[in-house]
Amino acid sequence: MSITADQIDANAVGQTLRCTVAKAPRAKAATDTIARLMRLDPANVKSLRRAQHLRARRMNTYIRGNRVWHSREKAARVVRVAAGQSWDLPMNPTIADDLKAVASYLSIEKA
Repeated sequence: MSITADQIDANAVGQTLRCTVAKAPRAKAATDTIARLMRLDPANVKSLRRAQHLRARRMNTYIRGNRVWHSREKAARVVRVAAGQSWDLPMNPTIADDLKAVASYLSIEKA
């Protein structure tokens, strides 16, 4: 049973939603919003946190001009917005408006 944009507010806080990208958006703003929602998946949060610790551990420190400089790696792109991508999303009131904004591109179900 798919949830429509009107029913997003009716979901209980803490409930897990299963989101699937039905159609990849062309607009950059919608793509960025979906990517931000995908990064809230607990598995993606864990991999982002682990990558952050590894980047800090591998940070290149050098002295130039009698000052300490740091050369950091660029952050990895953990999520990719494409049709068919699925993720679990813990529902909270702060993401309701984001879900409504991109509901036309997503298929949302209760997990």
